[in-house]
Amino acid sequence: MKTLIRLEITRALRNKKFMFFSVIYPPALYVLIAGSNSHTTMPGLDIDLSLYYMVAMAAFGAMTAVLMGNSERIAREREAGWVRQLRLTALPGRGYVAAKIASAATVSLPSILLVLLTGAVAMGVRLDAWQWVAVGLSSWAGSFVFAALGVAIGYLATGDAVRPLTMLFYFGLAFLGGLWLPSSSLPGWVQDIGAWVPTHAYTALGQAVEVGHAPHLGDVGLLAGYLVLFASAAAWLYRRDTRKA
Repeated sequence: MKTLIRLEITRALRNKKFMFFSVIYPPALYVLIAGSNSHTTMPGLDIDLSLYYMVAMAAFGAMTAVLMGNSERIAREREAGWVRQLRLTALPGRGYVAAKIASAATVSLPSILLVLLTGAVAMGVRLDAWQWVAVGLSSWAGSFVFAALGVAIGYLATGDAVRPLTMLFYFGLAFLGGLWLPSSSLPGWVQDIGAWVPTHAYTALGQAVEVGHAPHLGDVGLLAGYLVLFASAAAWLYRRDTRKA
């Protein structure tokens, strides 16, 4: 499994288009969105926009890396017969799913770190050392949830359908979770739905740290539940795909 993880990471790092959208695009979007209003606040927020969007864009970059990358790559591998070849090895199904999740989450690290660096250098964000570490770790740990979702989508959809299906999840979760606009600025019914999506809990981890608190147990529990759900779905879909082969 370690060999497969190294292979997946190497393949992702060699994909220049993928690295641009998952690593360079999020910090650029961070500067563009927050920009000159970086130190202003909005109703319903305990932090200014530079802090809010630093966590939001770190989450957005990680989602791009693990969700978009995983789902499309797996769908292509299924069509090319690569997954069928792996089944002939001693690698168990759970090992394949775990390798995909782990490798994708590892590739999300550069995006997260670059967004945090942009916050410190370009946006004037000032946090204590422990807060920088905690924001980075919580952003990275939360990305495992979306890596598991990417694996599940990759086994659910065909090569032609995987991109639109992934984009539906990608933009829907980003909007409902408040990655583009603070949830407090959205209609009440959207906020009610958004409170239960994983992206909302994901960004809430880092935002709690930014105000000097530990992540809320409710957000941690919600993300853990989604991780179990998505990983279980990915494992079941992998077994179903095996029976079809």
